[in-house]
Amino acid sequence: MTGPQAGESPAPARGAPTKHSNDRKRIVISGMGAVSAAGMGADTLWRAARDGLTQVRELRTERPYDGRIRIAAQVPPYEPSAYIESNLLPFCDPFTQYAIIAADEAAAQAGFGRDDIGGSRTAVIVGTGIGGMTTIDNGLYHYYVNSIRPDPLSVPRLIPSAAPAMLGMRYSCLGPTFAVGSACSSASQSIGLGLQMIRFGLADRAIVGGSESCVTNGTIRAWEALRVMTPDACRPFSKGRNGMSLGEGAAIFILETLEAAKARGHRPLCELLGYGTTSDAKDPVRPDVIGASGAMALALEDAGLAAKNVDYINAHGTATHANDITESEAILRVFGDSYGRRVPVSSTKPVHGHALGAGGGLELAITIKALHEQIVPPTINFIEADPRCPIDAVPNVARPHKIDVAMSNSFAFGGINAVLILRALEDAG
Repeated sequence: MTGPQAGESPAPARGAPTKHSNDRKRIVISGMGAVSAAGMGADTLWRAARDGLTQVRELRTERPYDGRIRIAAQVPPYEPSAYIESNLLPFCDPFTQYAIIAADEAAAQAGFGRDDIGGSRTAVIVGTGIGGMTTIDNGLYHYYVNSIRPDPLSVPRLIPSAAPAMLGMRYSCLGPTFAVGSACSSASQSIGLGLQMIRFGLADRAIVGGSESCVTNGTIRAWEALRVMTPDACRPFSKGRNGMSLGEGAAIFILETLEAAKARGHRPLCELLGYGTTSDAKDPVRPDVIGASGAMALALEDAGLAAKNVDYINAHGTATHANDITESEAILRVFGDSYGRRVPVSSTKPVHGHALGAGGGLELAITIKALHEQIVPPTINFIEADPRCPIDAVPNVARPHKIDVAMSNSFAFGGINAVLILRALEDAG
């Protein structure tokens, strides 16, 4: 897919639906699971987002940390052996552990047992920005500081494909299995690719999402060097914002056709209606309004909807100066100056942190719950509207709102953009 060129219209007229095949497969999300700084479970994550309860806390590190940033949204301590068998655990970096725990929740909600979700027609696609950063960080520290050779299982633990590979083994999935690495859009890209694989007949179902565990001394110092981290509070779209808070976790989803879900008597969570992706192809770190708006426009086109059909946007919303201005401009470019200023937009990153390769997954889980409860979660820590971000950012307090269609944005370093669109099943036609 390619985005619009400068000066081109990024989307069809807001009052008219786009061309859309009525006979193509309808793909649904039948189950989801999450691990986040709020704890285990998608419901736990949603309650924190809905109630505006930040999970950004004082930093915990295995070794003393001498940096300036002393906060992060870290997964609370847990016992991995309570979730993962002893024969599998030695191969699992925390990012793989999170993916397994989230996938087990998703499969159970979708009505699948461990022995009946797999097979040659099940794909496993998991996004991650870094992979086994804990294994990498510990291995390098012990080697350079203590002259201790790396653990023999280091490589199987640290590779980005460890998470999808372990899930494939856990559920005996013999279909396409791979990792997606596109920085902060990795989870959304994996979900979009799963959608397309089922549509095009390459798989019957897909286990998709993202996982990340990268709150280590080395990575935090590296992010500090970019000057995009806040030392106090993440404030997307607000005046006074000064950067993001690092987070971690995982969100995994089970995709299948609506027909397949109905055939086994299962009620899915929602319909996954559209996916759009573009590349800015301009700057390694600075976002671009044409690329971002192009991804939104392509997602709408894929969904067969006009912009006015979208009732809520879960924004990328990092609280960096450049991202929030660019994303606001992109929304107005696609949704128009009038509706673009009125459609509710929120960023939940102040709650669960910026979880990089898992971020789009955590945000999609929240978006699904918003669709179910008809509540727009708030953008917390908001002080005052920034005139350079002229959108309705739903400041500080959740808002009851009729949501039939929702959009979730993910915009990554390297200019890799991914946008997903959901629709409530009762309004799916």
